Amino acid sequence: MATKLRAVTEADLPALQQLSRTTFSDTFGAVNTAADLAVYLERAYSLPQLARELAEPTSTFTFIYQDEQLAGYLKLNWGATQSEAQGDDCLEIQRIYVLPAFKRQGLGRQLFQLARQTAEQLGKTAIWLGVWEHNDSARAFYQQMGFVVVGEHVFQLGHSTQRDLILRKTLV
Repeated sequence: MATKLRAVTEADLPALQQLSRTTFSDTFGAVNTAADLAVYLERAYSLPQLARELAEPTSTFTFIYQDEQLAGYLKLNWGATQSEAQGDDCLEIQRIYVLPAFKRQGLGRQLFQLARQTAEQLGKTAIWLGVWEHNDSARAFYQQMGFVVVGEHVFQLGHSTQRDLILRKTLV
């Protein structure tokens, strides 16, 4: 199976929106109310919001394709664009999203490797991310990648206040 990475462009915003909403709903829809999910999806993945994020010079979005099919994406932030101040030496993985049909095929690992390469190219010494405390599969994945829990923060999903763990990996 052939994979390909490609930078997301403004013309890709509708596909990015659909991919974001589909993957987020698949992962978190069954454990949140429909009302909370709808509020979050509109706030986080509206076309204007995604366009603002895409325009940030210290953020990148990268699509991953498998056999020419869009399978997921990676969003990275650094500097002032990080969703939470973690220092100028850090790169944030804000999203590794993979569609259900493409999970467990190594795509998340490829996206993580791209994040690591980007961090190294930017001279960063650490990568960090937030992950929902009950997202066991994601937590296990990041643990395999060498991340450790260094803190926590509040994640607001609609009217539901949830706890995310802050994970960090020091680059050697």
